Amino acid sequence: MVKQYNTKAIMASLLICGFVGMFSETALNIAISNLMVVFDISAATAQWLTTGFLLTLGILMPMTGLLLQWFTTRQLFVGSLASSIVGTLIAALAVNFEMLMVARVLQAAGMGLLIPLMFNTILVVYPPEKRGAAMGFVGLVIMFAPATGPTVAGLMIEYLTWHYIFWLSLPVLIVGLLVGLKYLENVTEVTKPHIDILSVVLSTVGFGGVVFGFSKAGEGSEGWGHPVVVASIAIGLAALALFVLRQVTMREPMMNMRVFKYPMFIVGLLMVLSCMMIILSSMIILPMYLQNGMALSAFAAGLMLLPGSALNGFLSPYMGRLFDKYGPKWLVIPGLAIVAAALWFFSGITPATSIAFIVALHIGLMVGISMVWMPAQTNGLNQLPPELYPHGTAVMNTLQQVAGAIGTAVAISILTQGMERYLGSSSAPTEVVEVANAMTFGSQHVFLFAMIVTLIGLAMALFIRRVIVNHAAPMHSMH
Repeated sequence: MVKQYNTKAIMASLLICGFVGMFSETALNIAISNLMVVFDISAATAQWLTTGFLLTLGILMPMTGLLLQWFTTRQLFVGSLASSIVGTLIAALAVNFEMLMVARVLQAAGMGLLIPLMFNTILVVYPPEKRGAAMGFVGLVIMFAPATGPTVAGLMIEYLTWHYIFWLSLPVLIVGLLVGLKYLENVTEVTKPHIDILSVVLSTVGFGGVVFGFSKAGEGSEGWGHPVVVASIAIGLAALALFVLRQVTMREPMMNMRVFKYPMFIVGLLMVLSCMMIILSSMIILPMYLQNGMALSAFAAGLMLLPGSALNGFLSPYMGRLFDKYGPKWLVIPGLAIVAAALWFFSGITPATSIAFIVALHIGLMVGISMVWMPAQTNGLNQLPPELYPHGTAVMNTLQQVAGAIGTAVAISILTQGMERYLGSSSAPTEVVEVANAMTFGSQHVFLFAMIVTLIGLAMALFIRRVIVNHAAPMHSMH
């Protein structure tokens, strides 16, 4: 007898809260230049509002597999929302940078618990043949919230103050909490596995060090050769190597490496990581290019990116249903081909390129991503036996944060080096036109980098097979 859940209400409470969390993550990015003036801080300091957020996620996410087995669904839900609500309130009242920074860490902690909880709950309450559509709704939230963030924030900054970004989020979070308290049931069993302190320390130093090192390199001022960057990436990688060794030898690992025995999980994971790198590298460069290369306002740049991102969000549930019906292959391979084509055209844009063409390319890019992301992720997780669900979601979510930090850092450094190379050979490097040209030159190289990542993804996608769910044998051959 399969237990019946009120899936609609459970999903509603999780999705409302997830939406607000993802929204405030990107909404603040548009406000950064404004905050630099208000708080009188440098770009490198302001960058910490984003880096600190990512760092908290990178440290917390590896532990979620363990937390999902230690606490009930409701306990984790209430904990994550309490952290988000307190963080949002502090942010709305913030009078200085330090207050806002504390608020960001609390918000990130809330999100770091909520996202794995959302994936894990879907795997438990939906049967495999309906998971694609459910995951599609998560895709809608994960893509649509960050897409609306900059546009709404642009409006708020223009007509109100940045505080309203958080005042707007607060009542929605409270509604989400109330809906969850009423309808959310405990869907996982609490097994309270042994907590290995050494694993926690190694994972914190490892993932934290790597995310911090890449974020620091991405700031552009210090670059890759800076001792802090080199040291934190090196220490991070060493700690990760020890962490993996320890997990493999433990009886009750914090993050179970057995998930890597399942070939479709690995293919799905690699697809998701390449999508994350493509999205982040292009989503950071494109608004910068529109504002600095084409001299558009923040609000105009936000509006231009809205159709593609909104469409990506709206298509996610449909892609999920198509995946449930036809499997991943017919979505993932054409999707990556569309992404590669869009990026190829992007690598040729100039300040003279029409706005309509850029909007059309961005729509193509985002539609392609929606065909790849959720189908590949759901297919990968479907191959795992139920006891590995918390570990599979923890591995996917953690590595996504790492891939995000790496994608961002690589994009920013390719951009910076491209601009420096161009301006170095220019006869009038300070003129506005030349700076815009340098920005174009750098951006084109970033899009080429993203296209190479896509083509590698496309080669891997040829191995994707639909997972037929029977949890008897772990090792399926690739054929």
